[in-house]
Amino acid sequence: MPWFLWLVAAAALGAAEFFTLTLVFGLLAGSALVAAVVAGIGVGLLGQVVAFALTSLAGLLLVRPLALRYMNDTPLTREGSDALIGKWAEVTQEVTATHGLIKVAGEEWSARALDESHVIPVGALVDVMEINGATAVVYPRELLP
Repeated sequence: MPWFLWLVAAAALGAAEFFTLTLVFGLLAGSALVAAVVAGIGVGLLGQVVAFALTSLAGLLLVRPLALRYMNDTPLTREGSDALIGKWAEVTQEVTATHGLIKVAGEEWSARALDESHVIPVGALVDVMEINGATAVVYPRELLP
């Protein structure tokens, strides 16, 4: 019957993980499941506690730091309009501080110049510095350092 108590402990720890999302209680719940299996095959209480302790230590010292690092990593790829930042584009309609058109990544976008004093002619190459709503804010390529 000790295996049943380990299963109850695993369920309680799993519920605690659900509410805290710390990745601690979930790993302990997994350790309790290991202890339940060990109890189920007939190992005594000392063996069950050792199995629980060893798998808990392994989980908390090895698995948790790796999982946290993986979860906290920022994605390497940008999506949507953010993916256009840093790309170059061609001016299809003169770009001023208030309006213009560019072709970037095969699509036409409304654009405005980053520096209000620049007027960028048709055919010039520009870099997309930021996306403001549906407007690309651009800067002429030849003026970049």
